[in-house]
Amino acid sequence: MARRLVLVHAHPDDETLTCGTTMAHHVARGDEVHVVTCTLGEEGEVIPAHLSELEGHPDDLLAEHRRGELAAALDALGATGHLLGHDGLGRRRYRDSGMAGSAAAVRRDAFVNADLTEAGAALAGLLRELRPDVVVTYDPQGGYSHPDHIQAHRLTRAALDQLTDAELPAHTYEILTPRTWAQEDRAWTRGASPAAYGLVVAGEDDPYPPSVVDDALVTHVVEDAGTRAAKLAALRAHATQVIVATDDLHALSNLIARRTTDREGFRRVDPRTWEPSPGEAGERTERPAAGLVD
Repeated sequence: MARRLVLVHAHPDDETLTCGTTMAHHVARGDEVHVVTCTLGEEGEVIPAHLSELEGHPDDLLAEHRRGELAAALDALGATGHLLGHDGLGRRRYRDSGMAGSAAAVRRDAFVNADLTEAGAALAGLLRELRPDVVVTYDPQGGYSHPDHIQAHRLTRAALDQLTDAELPAHTYEILTPRTWAQEDRAWTRGASPAAYGLVVAGEDDPYPPSVVDDALVTHVVEDAGTRAAKLAALRAHATQVIVATDDLHALSNLIARRTTDREGFRRVDPRTWEPSPGEAGERTERPAAGLVD
């Protein structure tokens, strides 16, 4: 039976970087995948030199460009996109807040300043319309502590709180990475000659982001080598933000090499308390191409 998934992300490219495999996997299964993007990533750093004029432009030219990149990425993955607070006239409601301490965060329209009751109502309305079987977003620390990612987590919880028990999705997940995967991937990038592509490797003792956790905390994984072409196409669509050096190696504007994999991890949580769902803590599912719902 076809299922419906809704994934809530902060900026264009987040959906592909964290959940590209999962989305392509579920679409290939015949499921319906929807992505809610909270901002258009106006504060993003632009990598290609020929597009550098988009970065920091007073008219936020990067927003429209990244809207197009997002559309192309979702098309490659087979997902349907929704912009949070979009009024149907091309106007966006919430703006990228930038990294912690950024001047962009003081703007009234910055996503971090969104009224969560109001924004949550907009998302709750979409969830009532779509009636998804699965909702996915970041952990409480936003994956790597970006203010907009943390706000996307809070937004999702605010929306779920406005749903009745009967309206809640059957499955709610936060995005996590097993520590052994992170260690394996960092070791792999060291042997992948990233310097040949102008990239660097994270230091052996550099801390991992908060979303890298003990393996036992990851209750579900999606592993599907058949999604590689779709994920790569989606990564390439985000050309202002992502360097695709090889089919196995990519980087963001910091030029730190990342391994492109066909596996993603999640923890199933209670949509009301965000505690691990009863009976699932420590029961990591490792079936290839398991998916997030049977």
